[in-house]
Amino acid sequence: MGRYLIEPFDSSDRYATERYQGAAGRNWWRCDPSLHLLMRRHLGDGYAWAEPHLDRLGALMGGLIAECAEETDRNPPRLEKYDKWGRDVSQVVMPPSFHAARQALMADNFTSPAFAEQARANGADPAALSAAWTYLLDQADIGMGCALGTGGDMVVSLAERHAPDDVKERVRDIFADGFYSGEAAQMFTERTGGSDLAALEATAVPDGDSWRLSGFKWFASNANGSAFVVLARHGGHEGSVAPFLVLWERRDGTRNGVRIRRLKDKLGTRSVASAEVEFADAEAFLLAGQGSGSGLGTMMKLTNGSRLGVAMMGLGVARRALVESLCYARAREAFGRPLAEQPLMRRKLAELIVEVEAVQALVFDGHLGPRLRLAPALVKLRAARLGVTAASDAVEAHGGNGYIEQWPVARLLRDAQVNPIWEGGDNILCLDVRRAMLRENAHEPFIDRLAAAADQAPPGDATVDLVRGRIDDLRKAITVWASLPPAVAEARLFPLAQFMADVYAAALLLEQAGWEERNGHGDRKALVARLYADAHLADQGPLRGIDRPGDELEHFDDLLAGALAP
Repeated sequence: MGRYLIEPFDSSDRYATERYQGAAGRNWWRCDPSLHLLMRRHLGDGYAWAEPHLDRLGALMGGLIAECAEETDRNPPRLEKYDKWGRDVSQVVMPPSFHAARQALMADNFTSPAFAEQARANGADPAALSAAWTYLLDQADIGMGCALGTGGDMVVSLAERHAPDDVKERVRDIFADGFYSGEAAQMFTERTGGSDLAALEATAVPDGDSWRLSGFKWFASNANGSAFVVLARHGGHEGSVAPFLVLWERRDGTRNGVRIRRLKDKLGTRSVASAEVEFADAEAFLLAGQGSGSGLGTMMKLTNGSRLGVAMMGLGVARRALVESLCYARAREAFGRPLAEQPLMRRKLAELIVEVEAVQALVFDGHLGPRLRLAPALVKLRAARLGVTAASDAVEAHGGNGYIEQWPVARLLRDAQVNPIWEGGDNILCLDVRRAMLRENAHEPFIDRLAAAADQAPPGDATVDLVRGRIDDLRKAITVWASLPPAVAEARLFPLAQFMADVYAAALLLEQAGWEERNGHGDRKALVARLYADAHLADQGPLRGIDRPGDELEHFDDLLAGALAP
């Protein structure tokens, strides 16, 4: 029994609150059959070795990490601006719950070089296990995911290419535990915004083999990190924009010219310290070769990886929202039976299951599938938005309880709203889709990938004809879009990108369904693919699909069994 006083009006079983266990306290590996299927597919013979590691990780994420996330949200980071002598120390003080979670995560870090080497030695793909690690972490706390993962690969990759040798050694020491160790930060955004580089005001001037960088960054996440990638102009205010490396300490060991003005009072993601940061003649190192242009091309390629990271955060929130909704709906009773037995609630839960698994297919293909130039923008566009809508649905499923901060779904909704902003909003993503198609013909390999995925569908699956038809329609849509007047073409980028994401997800679900059946794991994914294609690709007719069979109700138990294990 819980530690609460039993009141006379608590006598009914309806108030036995022990029945209302949500996601926290569960083993998130054991209760996620969809993740089991993904890991079996991507790990192959290495699955048997990896399974006990995944089981341990599932207990950690659903236990300590989920618990610490709630505590850190209630007691966020604070800034100690000055020491007792009035000197600027700009120290971000993280709460004990953050340190406890970070220590546990670093002790069981699937993204570390040591674990990757161990995985390879046992026939398991380190990339697949790294994706599973971040997927489970992001269900607990996307703020922690941001704090640990922001820009680490960017810092190390660019430093190895361009930094002086002694600085490379310092960077290697900082990231000894891998990219996902909480030591990096990206500092791009200024008060004028983050997307319009022409308005950038921070500048850097040469000083031997280093630079002196000055400027003010308006929104810098993970300000308590050790290594920053900072965008600034070199060659004066009219010069080219390039990335620079700034460390907290200068080469001589003294404090660098970095000042934190204040921490942001944010809606959510309170476990990552976001700040306004000022650089005053800070020692910096150019992360681009002299004479090689701005260096933004390399940085943008790495930014695409960051977009896939944010997409994983959107998926993590959506999965957590789904689990919380399913748990609550099975326990909460209304009109004489559980919510999960009511047709309208079953419709909503079935829709959530299908949408989450479609985005799961997109995100894991983005991380583990063929490298497609269009994938990061399209996957983030869909996954980040689903995190918001799924969290909102979870709040509604909980009724008034969902609007109360003591219940976890309120934080999910607050956290989720940042994902459509991080690494580019919807409009910026659409402009990147245009850039990739016009400059690189990126739609050609993308269409080829969709066709190849559809070809892997189970034999005789009727859904494949619908998906192949929509692939052909997508080709035509791209051709028509390319002929539109420029202003109209730009305005049509959003529906075009949505069409791309719809067909991409449906094709990937068919590919998963084919693998599932060929390997003797059943035919549930074919059901998910059919329901998704019916919702997103089929012509609903003049009656808006009201006359269609109730497949989501007839097969609800199958959908539920594959979404949440006891």
